[in-house]
Amino acid sequence: MDRAFSLDEMHDAALAAIAAFPAAFRAAASEVNLQVVDWPDDDMLAELGMDDPLDLTGLYDGIPLTEKSVFDQPMGPDTVWLFRQPILEEWRDRGDIALRDLVAHVVVHEFAHHFGWSDEDIAVIDRWWE
Repeated sequence: MDRAFSLDEMHDAALAAIAAFPAAFRAAASEVNLQVVDWPDDDMLAELGMDDPLDLTGLYDGIPLTEKSVFDQPMGPDTVWLFRQPILEEWRDRGDIALRDLVAHVVVHEFAHHFGWSDEDIAVIDRWWE
């Protein structure tokens, strides 16, 4: 069984997952800020209507590529957030997957939102939870 990752190790695992994207997606992903922190902040949870921080393993904060316009004034860089403690809790609860695989799954899911996919779109091809 894997051991828990530090923040830096989880960041490195996320970068490795991004490096494995197909070239076209990898290029678009390079424009996104990647942040790995222990917990989502209270504002994030409130905006999503969530009470339990363990329910949020990752978050895409930005305007999906399919909705961007050259007329938009960017307020900041698009950001993918990974939340280390909720990811570690899910990994421990599941007990049947490698931590690096779970991190890659969360990374792919959040970047799919950047590419314009909805949760419903992702669910059509994502067999992770079956």
